[in-house]
Amino acid sequence: MAMTLFPRTPVTPHEDHGFFGPDSVTWRVWSYPTSLTVGFQRAVVVEELDPALIAAVDQTNAVRYRPRTRYDRTLRYFAMVAFGDTRSTTKAADILVKVHSKAIGTEPLSGNRYDANDPHSQLWIHLTAWHSILYAYETYGPGKLSAADEARYWEECAIGAELQTCDPADVPRTREGIRAYFEGMRPRIAGSEAAQSMMDHLLNAKVMMPAVPRALRPGQWVVNKALRIATIATMPRWMRKMAGLRQSRVLDVAIRPVMKASFRLASLSPRVELFLVGQLSPSTVPVVAPILLGIPPERAETLSPAEARERYGYDKPAEAHQAWRAKQRARVFEEGREPSDAGLVESEPILGSMAR
Repeated sequence: MAMTLFPRTPVTPHEDHGFFGPDSVTWRVWSYPTSLTVGFQRAVVVEELDPALIAAVDQTNAVRYRPRTRYDRTLRYFAMVAFGDTRSTTKAADILVKVHSKAIGTEPLSGNRYDANDPHSQLWIHLTAWHSILYAYETYGPGKLSAADEARYWEECAIGAELQTCDPADVPRTREGIRAYFEGMRPRIAGSEAAQSMMDHLLNAKVMMPAVPRALRPGQWVVNKALRIATIATMPRWMRKMAGLRQSRVLDVAIRPVMKASFRLASLSPRVELFLVGQLSPSTVPVVAPILLGIPPERAETLSPAEARERYGYDKPAEAHQAWRAKQRARVFEEGREPSDAGLVESEPILGSMAR
């Protein structure tokens, strides 16, 4: 039975508890207001240091010219992985392979081909997101998880990786393993001119926010500035240097109590938290609303990604749509044509419209 969140905005229960459920560490961390704000902004900013990813981003320029749409769709997908029901999320993961089949080409710095479905690229995106969400929670939220809870969190991260083309076995299961992964990535990432420009662009949360009346613009400026400072403060110095970002240690320290208090207040009211999510990503609200409002699903059931694929008839992402992906490669690398947008069009009912 649907209930009303805001006027004319019904909240419909999910079909099931998804892949994690209410007792998971994932739900606890990802449902805190730090996650889909600072945490997610940090993730999409840090991701741009991957030369293959920034080449794919530059190919379409959608992040620059349709930032709100791109952010909205991406945030909705990650929220679906954490909170969505298994049927919808498995379908979204499958169609995302077709969407990513468009993001192929030749990386200009190395001359190597890139493919957004490449397992290493997908692992970078996946771990950057899960690490950033947790780091924001620890820095501006309730604090560090216990050792047992952190171990569960990374085990759940590996479950989430089953919805990507990467190998879940490559997901580190400890904080030390995560640190080693990012240290190992340092020689493979680069703060190119394109990466630095896009990172600065994405640190401007205003491009993801809706237009507001003139009287509210000063408040929006303050929120935007605070998010930028808070996000940069979570980035290590070597990464800031690579990205061409400068920020004093005074700001790093000063922003912490401000953000901790702000997020603590927001966490006291699920409706306020949903309002904030709606400002950044309207299509994500139906995904997270049942969880934040405590609306039980139709079935109190969780499934593994493998069980969901078997039930609903989908291939593993790494094995999905091979014929379509080969056709896209032929168009780009053999025929010199633009890849087909069919996957993007097909994804709109699932991940949100491209029109905004």
